[in-house]
Amino acid sequence: MLDKARTDLIDTVRGLSETDARSRLVPSLTTPISLIKHATFAERMWFQRTLGQLTDDACDGPLWTHGGFEVGEDETVIEVIAEFERASARARSVAAPIPLGDTCEHPHTGATVSLRWIYVSMTAEFARHAGHGDILREQIEARR
Repeated sequence: MLDKARTDLIDTVRGLSETDARSRLVPSLTTPISLIKHATFAERMWFQRTLGQLTDDACDGPLWTHGGFEVGEDETVIEVIAEFERASARARSVAAPIPLGDTCEHPHTGATVSLRWIYVSMTAEFARHAGHGDILREQIEARR
């Protein structure tokens, strides 16, 4: 289900122009492209930092203080999707040898969570963001 939620989230931005992917239709920094970048942050925070106990430097990319919601002018949709897919692949490899019931401590909050909890939480988060992305895309396409 997590892989399906990942794919559904990517599908909300795939095919949008660079301008449309950056369309801000709500007061927050939420845009179609920022939802993908934020998901990259979540993959790194939960699977690499929390589950894998990797240092920030050992993660496959940055853990932005803004949670990934800021997208640089030089970042393209294709690049942001590719970065998310790399982080997702790394998450799968980190999680593969770990039993579902094994627990770990979140490095910033101190909360103890299991791999099962991380899977459920990430599936829910990505599905929720895919819904946000669907609504944003519908609004963008209605403006054309």
